[in-house]
Amino acid sequence: MTSATTIRRRTGERTRTVPRADVLTAGFVHALLIVFVLLAILPVLIVVMNSFKTTPGIFGAPFALPNAGTLNLQGYINVFSRGNFGTNYANSIIVTLSTILLTTVLGTLAAYALVEYRVRIGPLIAGFFIVGIMLPIRLGTIPLIKTMVAWHLIDTLTALILVYTAMQLPLAIALMMTYFRQVPTELKEAARIDGAAEFRVFGITLPLVRPGIAAVASITMLPVWNDLWFPLILAPSKGNQTVTLGVQQFVGQFQNDYPALLAALTLGAVPLVVLFAVFSRQYIAGLSSGYGK
Repeated sequence: MTSATTIRRRTGERTRTVPRADVLTAGFVHALLIVFVLLAILPVLIVVMNSFKTTPGIFGAPFALPNAGTLNLQGYINVFSRGNFGTNYANSIIVTLSTILLTTVLGTLAAYALVEYRVRIGPLIAGFFIVGIMLPIRLGTIPLIKTMVAWHLIDTLTALILVYTAMQLPLAIALMMTYFRQVPTELKEAARIDGAAEFRVFGITLPLVRPGIAAVASITMLPVWNDLWFPLILAPSKGNQTVTLGVQQFVGQFQNDYPALLAALTLGAVPLVVLFAVFSRQYIAGLSSGYGK
């Protein structure tokens, strides 16, 4: 049997011949993808599993399921009794949703303007946004702190929202520009000929770029929710802490509450898992279509 051997596959009423080499290649790719999925999921499962154990159970058998001797819910109890987790959770939700709203609205408007209006400095402005994707905003931490102090926004959620919006806008604009370029020019010209105002023309194009908006919302959510750097320096007080920063209160110099730490990490990851499970199709379609065009 050689590599030229083929396999017959019945599709409906027709029989299609598939080369054995293609079958083996597809099997190898699927096996490799399964390995990567396991590598991504197993650490998460280990964290969730150990959040239901005692500290000796975590270190004694970290890969074992909780049993009668190690099962313990004290970590979750400590999260809500000792910590400020409810407030942390609410702060993270407020900051994340506000950032997503501002990023999608401003990014969509800016991308439409850069694509639709042919001005001399348009390519230069678009280039600045591309550079903004490559430069990490953390390089400007000191100027950001000085700006927030001057604006009397230090230690507020507003400071986080503004910084995160500025951080996510370059990528959002670059992604949305690829979608607006695919909108048929005839559609927009027909609307203008019929007397539609420019904002109305913009509204007509929005349904056609909806996958891009979903992709922007998805890629904005993850780094904002998981960020530790800016909450630590811009909103460190107990009333303004986010989930990521609030988790640190269970890690001390002399005593670490590992069950509570893992429980807090598990609870903090729940919104991301749920939202990604719901919008994963739009996320993948938006990114693949946007970057591929």
